[in-house]
Amino acid sequence: MKKVYETLKTKYYYDLNKYAVWDDYPRPSMVRDSYMCLNGYWDFAECAEEMPTEFTEKILVPFPPESLLSEIQRQPNKKCSIFYRRFFNLPKDFLQDRFIIHFGAVDTFTRVYLNGQLIAEHTGGYIPFSVDCTELIKEENNELIVKARGDLTRTYPYGKKKEKRGGMWYTPTSGIWQTVWAESVPEDYISNLRIEANLHTARICADGLMEDAILRLTESGEIFTLTDGGFTVCPANARLWSPEDPYLYSYEIISGEDRVKGYFALREIGIKDFLGTKRLTLNGKPYLFNGLLDQGYYPDGILLPATAEGYLNDILTAKSLGFNTLRKHIKIEPEIFYYLCDKNGMVVFQDMVNNANYSFLFDTVLPTIGMKRFPDKILHKSKKTRKIFIDHMLETIRHLNKFPCVLYYTVFNEGWGQFCADKAYAIAKENAPDRIIDSTSGWFYQKDSDVDSRHVYFKPIKISAHSDRPIVISEFGGYSHRVDGHLFGEANYGYRIVDSIDRLNKDFEALYLNEVLPSISLGVCGLVYTQISDVEDETNGVITYDRSILKLYPEKTKSIMNKLYEELERVTK
Repeated sequence: MKKVYETLKTKYYYDLNKYAVWDDYPRPSMVRDSYMCLNGYWDFAECAEEMPTEFTEKILVPFPPESLLSEIQRQPNKKCSIFYRRFFNLPKDFLQDRFIIHFGAVDTFTRVYLNGQLIAEHTGGYIPFSVDCTELIKEENNELIVKARGDLTRTYPYGKKKEKRGGMWYTPTSGIWQTVWAESVPEDYISNLRIEANLHTARICADGLMEDAILRLTESGEIFTLTDGGFTVCPANARLWSPEDPYLYSYEIISGEDRVKGYFALREIGIKDFLGTKRLTLNGKPYLFNGLLDQGYYPDGILLPATAEGYLNDILTAKSLGFNTLRKHIKIEPEIFYYLCDKNGMVVFQDMVNNANYSFLFDTVLPTIGMKRFPDKILHKSKKTRKIFIDHMLETIRHLNKFPCVLYYTVFNEGWGQFCADKAYAIAKENAPDRIIDSTSGWFYQKDSDVDSRHVYFKPIKISAHSDRPIVISEFGGYSHRVDGHLFGEANYGYRIVDSIDRLNKDFEALYLNEVLPSISLGVCGLVYTQISDVEDETNGVITYDRSILKLYPEKTKSIMNKLYEELERVTK
């Protein structure tokens, strides 16, 4: 068995061009011709002072320093901040009226300096931020420095990271982990895009739109004018988006000297009663959201694959097996991930990123043996951590609501950081009224949630009676099979250990046909099997952590999934 686990590489590692790193346009929802990628090799230093006196190493941005791909591959000293520096010149004729630098994500406390001046401070490790630095930019020899300090005190959202990784907790990361880029825009420019859509109409709004702004649909050439600060777009002969037909409408907005291109989709998720059973619907029809848990981790880049192909192939692998949904678990991805889901027809159930403390006994052991109801008003009472969670939840919704694939938000998962779930539900629903809100995934359900969300491990799936809400088995399965030569560590974490791929496929088939299939008639309309890939100690993925070995037989698995879809159609006729 392979012993050097920490150097496990994905196939995308070998496709990486280190001098054109993640240079895909990073904001597919709003594209301009102006684009300057600032990824690549930066100077790197660790320092306990405000600013290091020298930079002695190189790091490959945007990969976190803990990752193999960063070429640092170590955890920074906890007593130090980490510093990034690069010099850059502007391309000829690049500079217009305003110059903006964008950061996809930097963890957790960030300061940005340009040409010796502090230009931005940001807190949080998952939401993008931008800074207008027009007054300081030069044509040549600009010095950009980023100071970052991670945080594992659990005050701020931290996801699945833990200082001592193991089991369902993973290698902690810090610093820059998404694309750094710049654009130049006119004095009056479009920003803060917002899209709401249903079966007939898309409402597209943004800041900075001028009174004579227009929106032109690319394919039909239809033109829409500004009304009440936005565009109400009603395409003729509306074509709806679904995993089976992921149709996207592309458009261009022209506002003064600014032009941006984007896209939207017409679709609608809802809840309806069918023959006395509450069911989730897509575009007005009962739908089985049949998915995989997706942690979004990679052994060589940790939080980021070596190239965007890493995301695309995960999505296409899930589709090839007959799945139509990914539950993005405790992590927010770069925009490119959501665009690829939009384009290729993959629904996303999006988790909020947890903060506050986790208790193995209270949050995992007791609920697993049956204690699943508990008043949460007395939990995690810190006003600071509560406010940070709600603020981050709202930032997440504002950031992701424009993506058609994101149809469902999970607020709290298995009680992690949970407090006043009913109030959190109300806030989320007010800001995402056209999405399904799962306020308590797994257990500790209070009063308000759009779905009956259950986790089932270590015992059979048994639905004893109809629920007054649509039932979503939001985690189950987790069958673990270790494939020698494709392992990250010696430890093994899963919910059932299987000794061969053939046995795994037989057990998987029995799980779906003997337990899942009969539950559909009782109202189960969402499924999330754990999980799409192995992650560090967890070897319960349908593909290995290095994305080399698919453990499920594709044709057989797709046949099983088709039986589920046929059963839903049968019971809702």
